[in-house]
Order: sequence, then C-alpha cells, then structure tokens
Amino acid sequence: MGAQGGAPVIAEFWDYVSDADNWWGESGLLFLTWNHLRLAFFATLVATLVALPPAVSLGHRRKGGAVAVGLVNLSRAIPSFAVLVLVVPFSLRYGFGLGFWPTFVPLVLLALPPIFANTYTGLAGVDRSTVEAARAMGMRSREVLRSVEIPAGLPLMITGLRIAATQVVATTTLGALVAYPCLGTPIVRSLQATRDNGELLAGAGLVALLALLTDLGFSLLERRLSPWRRSTADPAPVASIDESGLTPVT
Repeated sequence: MGAQGGAPVIAEFWDYVSDADNWWGESGLLFLTWNHLRLAFFATLVATLVALPPAVSLGHRRKGGAVAVGLVNLSRAIPSFAVLVLVVPFSLRYGFGLGFWPTFVPLVLLALPPIFANTYTGLAGVDRSTVEAARAMGMRSREVLRSVEIPAGLPLMITGLRIAATQVVATTTLGALVAYPCLGTPIVRSLQATRDNGELLAGAGLVALLALLTDLGFSLLERRLSPWRRSTADPAPVASIDESGLTPVT
C-alpha cells in the first residue's frame, strides 16, 4: 500500500527534474541554488568575521569566555523564523526591503553561537603544560597563540564552522517567505499554489544535498588541516616541543 502510494510521488519528482525548463531561467533550480549558496556563504562569512576575533582573544586569555559563550548561546533560544519576522518591519522601514537582508540577519545570528563557542573552547582547552613549555622556550604571547594554541584548537574551530555552515544552508530556505529566490521557493510555491509534489521534493532534496555536501566538505577540510589527528581506534598523538615550536610526534 505504501509503495503504491509513493510511486506517483516519485513519478512526479522524476517528471519535474527531467524537464529542462525547470532548471533554467530566473525561476529555475540552478539559479535558485546559486542564490541559496550565495546568501548562505555571505551569512557564514560575516558570522565568522564577527565571532572569531573575540573568541580567539578570550580563549587565549582564558578569562570571561564562559560568560560570553553563555550570552552568545542565548540567541539559540530564539527561532530563526521569529528573528525573520522581527527584522522585516525594520528592513522595510529603513529601505532595505524584502528578500536578501531580512533573511541575512537571522542566518548570521544562527551561525554565531557554534563558531564562537567552539573557537573559545578549542583555544581555552589547550593543555596548560604545553602552553607553559612554549613560553619557557621564550615564545611571546602572539607566538604561542599562532604556533601552539591555534593549531591545537583548529579541529574544534573547524567543527564550529561546519555546524554553522550546515545549519545556515538548511535554514536559508526561510528566505522564500520574504520573497528571496532560493531553494525554499519551490517548496513554498508547491505548498501554497501548485500542489506539485515533484517541485516540493526537488527543492527539499537539493537543500538536503547541499547541507550534506557542506558537512562533508568541512569534515575533509578538518582532516586536511589537522593531519596529526587519527581515528578513535588509534592512540592519541603526543605533542612535544622542539626548537621550531610545537610539533606532533607520530
């Protein structure tokens, strides 16, 4: 019964994605995908530029960071849709209109907490004996940060970026509610007007695919930038100090 009920839906999906007219033009899936990624990229970039400097500073000093993380995490209690609704009147009043900017603000707020929290935790969690050994070698504070703390905290920092970017890619669909053309557009259009299950599945499927690819991309980046990390089955790498600074012993 379930398979028979699902067959027409799959057929509608295939009919929609196999029609070239649904991929090209200003309402086509390719244009909507580009718009979707463009907004997600800029929102994640701005959130990174805002969150990284204070998180790195607090993590390096290991003072006041826990309070700051708690305050930043308060934004998680407010749904992105609620932020979108609150931003729209101000955007209209001050001439920003609908579309990009009302969607941009809640996405930036969504990305801030994981980037800030993971960056602070990654730096503040570096073993104190390693840091003290680096200072005993005559390394200055900035050198310790650049050569010891950031490399050691990099995996957690990238994890924060991965979580933020994946959440932003998935949530950019909200832009369709305020007239921003993105992959949420076919979802909203199919629910409100066309009732086309193929269009609905095409939009939702592309969003899911982009989120998975984003997660995979940052996972690969983390492995590439931290080659000393091993699988959980292998022994943890041991760090040592030599004349060149902190180096992993493999």
